[in-house]
Amino acid sequence: MPIVKVDGVEVEVPQGATVLQACELAGKEIPRFCYHERLSIAGNCRMCLVEVKPGPPKPQASCALPAADKQEIFTNSPMVKAAREGVMEFLLINHPLDCPICDQGGECDLQDQSVAYGRGASRYDENKRAVTEKYMGPIVKTVMTRCIQCTRCIRFAEEVAGVEEIGAIYRGENMQITSYLEHAVSSELSGNVVDLCPVGALTSKPYAFEARPWELRKTLTIDVMDAVGTNIRLDSRGRQVLRALPVINEDVNEEWASDKTRHAVDGLVRRRLDRPYVRKDGKLVAASWDEAFAAIKAVDAGSSVAAIHGDLLDCETLYAAKALLASMGSSLLEGRQTGMDYDTSSLAAVNFNTTIAGTETADAILLVGTNLRWEAPLVNTRIRKAIKKGAKVFAIGPELDLTYKATWLGNDLSLLGKLPEEVAQAFDAAKRPMVIVGGAALKGGHGATLALAKTLNLVREGWNGYNVLHFSAARNGGLMLGFAQKGGIADVAAANPKLAFFLGADEVDFSKFAGSFKVYIGHHGDKGAAAADVVLPGASYAEKSGTYVNLEGRVQRGERAVFPPGDAREDWTILRALSAVLGHTLPFDSIEELRAAMGVDTPDLATLGLKTFAWNPPSLDAAGQGEIAYPIKDFYLTNAICRASPTMQRCSAEILHGQDFAEAAE
Repeated sequence: MPIVKVDGVEVEVPQGATVLQACELAGKEIPRFCYHERLSIAGNCRMCLVEVKPGPPKPQASCALPAADKQEIFTNSPMVKAAREGVMEFLLINHPLDCPICDQGGECDLQDQSVAYGRGASRYDENKRAVTEKYMGPIVKTVMTRCIQCTRCIRFAEEVAGVEEIGAIYRGENMQITSYLEHAVSSELSGNVVDLCPVGALTSKPYAFEARPWELRKTLTIDVMDAVGTNIRLDSRGRQVLRALPVINEDVNEEWASDKTRHAVDGLVRRRLDRPYVRKDGKLVAASWDEAFAAIKAVDAGSSVAAIHGDLLDCETLYAAKALLASMGSSLLEGRQTGMDYDTSSLAAVNFNTTIAGTETADAILLVGTNLRWEAPLVNTRIRKAIKKGAKVFAIGPELDLTYKATWLGNDLSLLGKLPEEVAQAFDAAKRPMVIVGGAALKGGHGATLALAKTLNLVREGWNGYNVLHFSAARNGGLMLGFAQKGGIADVAAANPKLAFFLGADEVDFSKFAGSFKVYIGHHGDKGAAAADVVLPGASYAEKSGTYVNLEGRVQRGERAVFPPGDAREDWTILRALSAVLGHTLPFDSIEELRAAMGVDTPDLATLGLKTFAWNPPSLDAAGQGEIAYPIKDFYLTNAICRASPTMQRCSAEILHGQDFAEAAE
């Protein structure tokens, strides 16, 4: 490995590292605008200039220069200082002095670096150029006069998102970044360009003029819009969450987040349940907590009780519900609210065993009944990485654009028993073969896909290539806690429980529970509340501390950012209070006591981190049958929070359904 000297300090760098990376290893900060660790090198902002010996007697762009043995690098010489001041002066020639009204103010790279590396005065007194605004959809706001043509957004759209809808037109000082036809950018990851933009050219449209960064309280938590378990930071002011930003976690989301993760937060303050309701004469009427609890107690259900959970729940709520039902003598627990049923006797057989990060090392991939682009956008980006390393992708299901080339084999699960020769050859030659099974294929193809684990040699020393991809944040936690009947929700309905708890479950066919007294515990006035006999207002993921298990079995914990509105309470506290009224008092009075009890009941939930499950698949019928229909019909409206979000409603209408929206004249 090369040994270089940075400002007199010797440092050993990996083969192929750049001078910029060598400087960072030596602890030196190098300013940059166009360079980003996860994107290809453009070398067009020239801010990262350093002096290198041996070499020409002029500053060189460190991001594009390979580090070589016995190099001497100077990051703070007079030549470098003068060069950086000159580059900054050129960058600011046409930049408008928008800082007081720019949403990037306070967290702007251009602001910070102009103070640190600029001259402190301008010698330029010519007219500045102006650039017309570009339209990129309901998520990204553009003020392109501020653009410094770093091209990060272009490279992200092409390399990570895989949607080549952002590019550059014209040349030289007339160059402009645009979405070409000025339609809404169709990527589910488009909001990431706002974080990437080092100036205020691309900002968040829903967040525009809402707050300054120093006004906001920042809370680390876990996203629940899908099962990836994206690490996020919720920025709140008072009792409202104003934005959600991704937090770097190399094993889960790297530093990206889907548009749903970022912008569904405006749904947290709309259509909220903030008081209990009891149905009287066919109508829901506002009531006190005592009246609501009394109505539930009056049912006198005995052990005829069931609990069905929704997609956004934390493990603490699930455990409290399980403990309450156990004390009443019932084990009717279910979480697959849309009617899916598959064998859950082995957690490894319903887990994403390769891990999210491991996906990008696979060399042969078979997708079975999964629209990865909608079900797990950040797993889709990992597959794009695998393809760049030479992986081949095959898919069974209705054809769609996954942002990369895949060989579509057809739309029939019977294909699993007679894969084409091309697939067999690719998997025979593969060192890290991988199969991803979506929820759409589990019902008719679970056994057939498990048979592939043997025929395609997916499970070997140090590698498990069998993966089930869930798209509900609460699914893996629910399965670990036993929220699964053999026949799914049909078994629960067949038991005809006298009392049924719906824990944030809005996608259930409530007509099957016509004979049950329905209690809905949730945070939004959605389908579940409309069907309930008693509504108890709960807390959303932003309003409680909770434990979540992502699709790969990683146990993570989020903290509370704001308090629930009105009389709403954290879900587990509602169940604890109700248990005392029903005469089955639960043995915990604090979240710490609950977690301790949950850890005893389910040891895998006692500690945070990735859990591995022993490979002991059940013996199931290996004959796949039936066509595949993807379960997600609208990416932007998959849950109650999204359906309450004006931003998600507009994204759905404009991006998916082609509705036109008139833009006001500036």
